[in-house]
Amino acid sequence: MTLPHKASLAPVSDRPALTLTPKGELICPAEDIFDSAAVMADLSEAFENTADNSARRSETVRVLRAAQKAGRQAIADAFAQRPFDARPLTHSYTYLTDGLVCTAMQVASQDLHPLATPTQGERIAVLAVGGYGRGEMAPSSDVDLLFLTPYKITAWAESVIESMLYILWDLRLKVGHSSRTIKDCLRLGAEDFTIRTAMLEQRYLAGETTLSDELNTRLRDELFIGSERAFIEAKLQERDARHKKQGQRYMVEPNVKEGKGGLRDLQSLYWIAKYIYGVQDVAELVPLGLFTPDEFNTFVQAEDFLWAVRSHLHLVTGRATEQLTFDMQVEVAERMGYEDRAGRRAVEVFMQRYFREATKVGELTRIFLTKLEATHMKGAPLLERIFRRRPRVKPGYKVVHGRLDVADADKFLADKLNLLRLFEEGLRTGMLIHPDAMRLVSANLKLIDDDMREDKEAQRIFLDLMLKHGNPERALRRMNELGVLSAFIPEFEHIVAMMQFNMYHSYTVDEHTIQCIVNLAQIERGELVESLPLASSILKEGVNRKVLYVALLIHDIAKGRPEDHSILGAQMARKIAPRLGLNKADAKTVEWLVRYHLLMSDMAQKRDISDPRTVRDFAKAVKTVKRLDLLTVLTVCDIRGVGPDTWNNWKATLLRALHAETKRALETGMEDLNRANRGAEAKKTLRAELADWSKADLKTETGRHYDPYWQGLNLSTHVEFAEMLQALDRSGDAGAMEIRLQPDEDRDATRACFAMGDHPGIFARIAGALALVGANVVDARSYTTKDGYVTDAFWIQDADGRPFEASRLPRLTQMIHKTLKGEVVARDALKSRDKIKKRERAFNVPTHIIFDNDGSEIYTIIEVDTRDRPGLLYDLARTLAAANVYVANAVIATYGEQVVDTFYVKDMFGLKYHSESKQRGLEAKLRKAITEGAERAES
Repeated sequence: MTLPHKASLAPVSDRPALTLTPKGELICPAEDIFDSAAVMADLSEAFENTADNSARRSETVRVLRAAQKAGRQAIADAFAQRPFDARPLTHSYTYLTDGLVCTAMQVASQDLHPLATPTQGERIAVLAVGGYGRGEMAPSSDVDLLFLTPYKITAWAESVIESMLYILWDLRLKVGHSSRTIKDCLRLGAEDFTIRTAMLEQRYLAGETTLSDELNTRLRDELFIGSERAFIEAKLQERDARHKKQGQRYMVEPNVKEGKGGLRDLQSLYWIAKYIYGVQDVAELVPLGLFTPDEFNTFVQAEDFLWAVRSHLHLVTGRATEQLTFDMQVEVAERMGYEDRAGRRAVEVFMQRYFREATKVGELTRIFLTKLEATHMKGAPLLERIFRRRPRVKPGYKVVHGRLDVADADKFLADKLNLLRLFEEGLRTGMLIHPDAMRLVSANLKLIDDDMREDKEAQRIFLDLMLKHGNPERALRRMNELGVLSAFIPEFEHIVAMMQFNMYHSYTVDEHTIQCIVNLAQIERGELVESLPLASSILKEGVNRKVLYVALLIHDIAKGRPEDHSILGAQMARKIAPRLGLNKADAKTVEWLVRYHLLMSDMAQKRDISDPRTVRDFAKAVKTVKRLDLLTVLTVCDIRGVGPDTWNNWKATLLRALHAETKRALETGMEDLNRANRGAEAKKTLRAELADWSKADLKTETGRHYDPYWQGLNLSTHVEFAEMLQALDRSGDAGAMEIRLQPDEDRDATRACFAMGDHPGIFARIAGALALVGANVVDARSYTTKDGYVTDAFWIQDADGRPFEASRLPRLTQMIHKTLKGEVVARDALKSRDKIKKRERAFNVPTHIIFDNDGSEIYTIIEVDTRDRPGLLYDLARTLAAANVYVANAVIATYGEQVVDTFYVKDMFGLKYHSESKQRGLEAKLRKAITEGAERAES
């Protein structure tokens, strides 16, 4: 129970002034952050007029709130002028918080609950723990306090703590607190590494100094000494769990605090160093030999940068935000003064710096931990050490703690090819490379010069790293992190840690490149036969592996420049491929693959594969089956390397179909592609499937459709429509409609089939109905019959790009029925749903509209490339319907926030849109619909 105490009757002007010591350099003058003398004077004046505890507490909060507001404003203003000065910033927030906490303690213990003659047990010390104890505070960091008492907490101490906490809570500080004796601290610290870590960083703030000193001594003597190994292992397990949860280092929306290469990784190094060596500053690791002076500078630079980013994040959002989301990236880049550069936005320049710093953090962690392994980490069990065969290494190398190291640095550097051989030996033995060897390599990158790049043996070693050992990822990743890859292929330097500011790419460009090669190696090892049967069979039958690996390695090498990266990349490939030891013919194929590495993906996802002209044009571009196979594998690896969820059965089905049709055309001639051939084949198959139908019914069904219908849909959809049209015929109701939704597992989508009497605008109304139920359309086909019906097939996915669950289909069908009958007006109902999320508003997606009269024999193709949103397809379809444009089919390809909607259309007379004035008029209407929709979505 908390006992009430009378307020002090002593003259308040006798209050002792606070002595605050900054943890380091401040970002602005100390008195601008917290003017202790002025605060004391204000409190003295306020307390003169009242002896009531409640009133005094309120006055304390009033005075401190004013000081807090002024201090935070002073820090924020100074930081805006010096946006990279994170260390002085963190010291400044710590200094301000110290002022608030110590004043609250003084008021609580001396004014609200004074003790004339305190007993031995009525002593208390206030300690800062965790990040606050370390003296590193971001604008919205928690204030973690430990109230330390010698014995069980007394009623007086309880009153002081309670009053103090109420003052701090009223100041809107996020206070984490615990009240413990020294005995408690030792017991809890022994049980829990998180508590132990927090106390490792405890710092005395106010009260009884002897208590703080005793805790310090006893923690070291009774808890820390002798438990170093257990502490290191606990911290490493925490780190692994954190990385598993946060994802890879190069995820495009990183967590600055908890992510791989983030602040927590650097803090873990400091905790381990402090625990083992008792250091107070990372600088002390240099004389201990754990870091070189350069590595220490790298640590400081990375830490300063990450703290600056985190602090800007907190200031922008007004809370403890740690995730650097897309919208935040733009704001933080602007606050830190980044500007647009040739072909790249400021935010991309900023994020490249971020990822480069994160990579350095990873390197430092590896160096530091391997240094500790020798003395503190668990040894392998005895039996394992006896029976495990030590790998035999080639002369010039040695094994240190199971890692590959260089035996003699001078001899190693005498032959510069050893800078590549080291990685070859690592792959050959399966060993990780020792950090000392890594240090040696990164310090001598200047040895990799033009002579070495032209050296035949160097070229062989480099290609063998990708082609020979079955695990190219390990070598390439390590070479990239150490700068060897950029030294050997200087053009690669530009894309290292380069972020593409969009929602489609989950990785930086260099990480995407390595992910592509990971996929290729997995296919080669036969690990993806089930999910990638086509690519697996192509590789099994044999292709030019050298060409494939080199093309994948450099396919995006020209990203981030003003020019088209495929065209410029091909020009660069012309120089790079021979330099990697490829002969003329292979170099030419690599150049072609880089130039057209997007062609197959674009054809499959943005065009109608069932249109003979699509396949014919693609076959003419590819020319040979050998090139087709290479491009197919490259395309599969490229799409899968974009992100963990980019590849799906829909894309797989499209690519397989395009490969099969093109291969057939190349092997048996283009005439196999004509519509009549395909139509006859499809009718024959349908007759066989519907063997139980009467001849008359079969004749009606096969005679009522035009040619495009037969080649645009597969057999199961032909059967579905045959049954739906038969039901409509038998109903005798001119206004009847049939709707059937079926999961199409082969394509990772739900197939929605609609059959009804034909009338204008049906396609648009269906698009509106589907948008209303939250369906994303990936493909749509519309066919009229000779006897007045319309058959529309839509393939749809849910918000996660998956088929709708079967349990949801009846309700979806019901909702679509209502919309098509006019009971729900899609245009009105969509207004509240057609929104762009806040984090997605940072993207610039310009609109491009292309009219193509060559890509199809009977239709004009209108390709609309713009920002995606839920009601876009409906808006475009409605605009086309209002302009009397007949939409035969639509192909929708989504790339994150960007979408390409491709429409195959004819005018009301069944003709193509050849007239430029008609094209311009139609484009203006489409642009207007896009602009109006975008304004509505952002409102």
